Amino acid sequence: MQNPFIIKGRIPSELFCDRVEETQILGRHILNGHNVLLTSSRRMGKTGLILHTFEQPQISRVYNTVFFDILQTGCLRDFVFVFGKAVFDTLKGRGQKAMDAFTRAVRSLCGELSYDPVSGVPKFSISIGSIREPETSLSELFGYIEKSERRCLIAIEEFQRISAYPEKNVEALLRTYVQQCSNAEFIFSGSERHILSQMFSSYSRPFYNSTTPLHLDVIPADRYSEFVQKNFVTAGKTVEDGGIDMIYALVCGNTFCLQNIFNVAFSLTPQNGHCDGKTMKDAVRDILSTNARYYESVMSSLPMSQKELLVSIAKENRARKVLSGEFIRRHSLPSSSIVQKALLKLISSELIGYDDCDGGKTYFLNDIFFRLWILGFYNGDSEFA
Repeated sequence: MQNPFIIKGRIPSELFCDRVEETQILGRHILNGHNVLLTSSRRMGKTGLILHTFEQPQISRVYNTVFFDILQTGCLRDFVFVFGKAVFDTLKGRGQKAMDAFTRAVRSLCGELSYDPVSGVPKFSISIGSIREPETSLSELFGYIEKSERRCLIAIEEFQRISAYPEKNVEALLRTYVQQCSNAEFIFSGSERHILSQMFSSYSRPFYNSTTPLHLDVIPADRYSEFVQKNFVTAGKTVEDGGIDMIYALVCGNTFCLQNIFNVAFSLTPQNGHCDGKTMKDAVRDILSTNARYYESVMSSLPMSQKELLVSIAKENRARKVLSGEFIRRHSLPSSSIVQKALLKLISSELIGYDDCDGGKTYFLNDIFFRLWILGFYNGDSEFA
């Protein structure tokens, strides 16, 4: 049977864990005509929630839904390419009439569109270099959306990336188009909460006060435990309750990590077998071993000051006052000025994230599996060494 702990792509409703309240809230905001800012820590299930909401009948019968991720984009031209491809992919299954309307509206892109000679299926074969005037193409895309026969729901993942584009007017440009687009609602999603907070809460920024915020927290431990037990029982297997709690605490309820661990643990448990704590720990070791070469490469590429600080933060899990003399002495780090430079580099490379709470910053590794690997490799007392 299919492994019920799905770790990529769309998740069928029957295998989607909880998020009932969040799905209802997000859907209600959208149906009420609100644009939404959806935030969470890394890999907490934002994409899954968006796609799950797209499939709800009250949404799917009203909207054409478009989702695209801009994490790997570096400029406005990249953004237009990914945006155009996402709109095209949404339309290509809706018939020739929809494609013709798109072709007429987005002239700066559609001269490059082609069709598969065998199947006749249209292909988005445009290269990024073909987008010579990205602002023109962007205007045409929004023009098409405005004239679409159905309302559109557009979700942009990792929206904070636009703040790093070399073009200086991207925020203002997109805010203008979003504000003028009366035929669509937007979900702006991201995990760099400090950047998104500045973008949407600062009076001087174009997107100030333009969305309804929704923060995605961890799935409660008891609900995830019920989800795990149900899936094992349905497959004719059993699972140890205490082991589920142990894994939940180990990864601080991170949805991506939980799904990965139980995906492997499920595969390690034979039909009619029992998944105990040892099996779950074996699953963690399997994941860390699979990623070890990548983690070794990351560590070997870091200067010593960054490597030492990364290990120090990993040991504390959530570290505060990392520039204080106490923290530096506790971890035998160099001077606070060197630590500060290392910290800024680790944040800019997105190895480290942080939360603002109680007037101070709390730092943590964005990749929880990376943290566990570090504890095993650099801290010999880890059970995953």
